[in-house]
Amino acid sequence: MTLRPFLQQGRPDLPATVFAPWADPNQKPLIRFQNVTKRFGDFTAIDDLSLDIYEREFFALLGPSGCGKTTMMRMLAGFENPTSGRIELAGQDIVPVPPNKRAVNMMFQSYALFPHLTVWDNIAFGLRRDSMPKIDLQRRVEEMLKLTRLEKFARRKPHQISGGQRQRVALARSLAKAPKLLLLDEPLGALDKKLRQDTQFELMDIQEKTGTTFVIVTHDQEEAMTVASRVAVMDEGRLIQVATPADIYEAPNSVYVADFIGDVNILEGTVRATGPNRYHFTWADTGESVTAASERPFSDGQTAHLAIRPEKVQISAERPEGAENAIKGKVHDIAYLGNISTFHVRVAGERIIKAQSANTRRITNRAFTWEDDVWLSWTPTAGVVLSD
Repeated sequence: MTLRPFLQQGRPDLPATVFAPWADPNQKPLIRFQNVTKRFGDFTAIDDLSLDIYEREFFALLGPSGCGKTTMMRMLAGFENPTSGRIELAGQDIVPVPPNKRAVNMMFQSYALFPHLTVWDNIAFGLRRDSMPKIDLQRRVEEMLKLTRLEKFARRKPHQISGGQRQRVALARSLAKAPKLLLLDEPLGALDKKLRQDTQFELMDIQEKTGTTFVIVTHDQEEAMTVASRVAVMDEGRLIQVATPADIYEAPNSVYVADFIGDVNILEGTVRATGPNRYHFTWADTGESVTAASERPFSDGQTAHLAIRPEKVQISAERPEGAENAIKGKVHDIAYLGNISTFHVRVAGERIIKAQSANTRRITNRAFTWEDDVWLSWTPTAGVVLSD
């Protein structure tokens, strides 16, 4: 997850690096979904969905296959019309507007480049169809080549450049007509992991330089958390949570979101208040209690879940002095990931709790190994208490 600065618009009272138009009631969204429903026969793909997306946002629609994210993008592009509801772009209802008349462009996973055209001509294709004057077209294509660092590849054809370079050609072509909105449908899915990570940062840089609003559809949680200013987590045609990547990760609003984003331990039990925003959380299967903090109100005896990220769980050979939450267990398995190791620790009730630690020493000097007795500990604020 990467946090990056954005230009602040319309809020001179805030620092220049703050970008949070969604938190300002005076800001008008660029895109509005208002009670949008989309049905295909008896199947409801989008269920009474409302969502605002703001100018200059890099917005991610995230969810598993079949959750409705691609249907939302296709409705923005004009390839599908809602069964009911309204979709606005810059205050205009775009539902009756045909796709070629919308200030929207779309970049597909396959890139859809013309194999017989050079990089230069691929980027120029849409501008030529719009009959842009030759001198303006030349200037615009050169701008796009510079923006995407493709100047020296301008006379090559798609098969003569790498996958990452083809991705940048498709992006340059999509941006050449200066759309208000660029839709990216799984744009990095064809790239290998390292190239995909590098290209994510290139996408972010280009989006910031152009100021174009990007909406990306992805099922890759890491990708969404890296590039987006906000993320919409979807399931079965509904929005489950819409928030910044940090809030999605640190303060999920449901077990579904906590489990879908990143790695997490989820414990089931009941809660009992012990003070302001403080609870005893009692595990359902063992009766063991831990202390948890939550700003959400819970009634005594209410069934709840405690979600704790593995990196917030400390692992040690001895019980940590002064720890409010400490549980003894035995190392059941170890996942070595190079920079970190994830320890799967079996605790009372045969439950497995995961703890992560940075590999600051070589693997031969690892502090714990299989079947070692260890202690797991975490602070009361490390976890999130969830009602479902």
